[in-house]
Amino acid sequence: MNRIALVMIVRDEARSLARCLVSACPWVDEMIVLDTGSVDATPEIARRIGARVERFDWCDDFAAARNAALALTDAHWRLVLDGDEWISHGGESLTALRAPGGADFLGQIRVASLFDGGDSAVGEAPSWLARVLPRGVAYTGRVHEQPDSPLPRRRLPLVVGHDGYLDAQRAKKSGRNEKLLTLALAAAPDDAYLRYQLGKDFEVRGRFADAAPHYLRALADGDESSAWRHDLVVRALFTLKKTGRHGAAIALADVEAPSWQASPDFFFTLGDLLLDCAASAPERAAELLPRIEASWLRALEIGERIDLQDTVRGRGSYLAAHNLAVLHAGLGHDAEARRWRERAASLRQASEGRTSRWAVGP
Repeated sequence: MNRIALVMIVRDEARSLARCLVSACPWVDEMIVLDTGSVDATPEIARRIGARVERFDWCDDFAAARNAALALTDAHWRLVLDGDEWISHGGESLTALRAPGGADFLGQIRVASLFDGGDSAVGEAPSWLARVLPRGVAYTGRVHEQPDSPLPRRRLPLVVGHDGYLDAQRAKKSGRNEKLLTLALAAAPDDAYLRYQLGKDFEVRGRFADAAPHYLRALADGDESSAWRHDLVVRALFTLKKTGRHGAAIALADVEAPSWQASPDFFFTLGDLLLDCAASAPERAAELLPRIEASWLRALEIGERIDLQDTVRGRGSYLAAHNLAVLHAGLGHDAEARRWRERAASLRQASEGRTSRWAVGP
């Protein structure tokens, strides 16, 4: 029988580590926690719940820490989680990995990240990440490390929640990744993935003018088939809008549109961009309003795409309907606005009734 180990690297995760370990304990044979310098109760919490705790001298290299943790177990399969994550759905799917004789692969799981969406709302964006690794696979990359293996990827029905992108948690780590990404880019200045990640680090901290050139460089240098390109395009459109570069953003959208005809996120963001453009240039409103409405209608037509990398819940349903309600209210179309408000409420209620698909809540 193949054994399964939970393998973690942590630092000062007393807030959430117990939640992670308790959620994983029923599905794994051992739990390995490699501490990289905690000054809180993280090691004690891990030991109390049954994990083996070892210490690692932090060297500004996430891959080095990941690989040191992987080396602490001889289990055939390793489930890799972070301290601000937890198994919310589908843990039983791991039991199928225990059967001997199957071919090795990298197991991709859906990590549903929560984020503050404004007006006290919490948004959610899932990413498919390779987190179930067979023995022998190692990581590369100083920051935003990735498993380096030619093995095929296979999506597993395991859903993991993640609350590290909420403002209260992100603020505690502000600037950490910027330092590591800057060091990594100094060694590999043409790495489009690192450019994308540095742009994202700036964007989430509201530094849109700093983010934009990194996104544009990543778009120019990156592989169009990269799994993260969808998120890159959407974030680049948003960031260009936030810096007032509407013309550049619309030109980018026109180039990218053929690739994202099945993305609610692309059309939701396009409508938002065009509305901002109309607000800043009222003389163009008559020209842009039909295209704004058409963009959000297209997002609704596509619907939710939880299989799409880095989609945001609601952009293919209640968020698009809400925007249409706001648009028609601004135009004085009271009946249409009311209809779309009711549609948005209905879609949101339906979405909240399907939370197991998205893994909302710990």
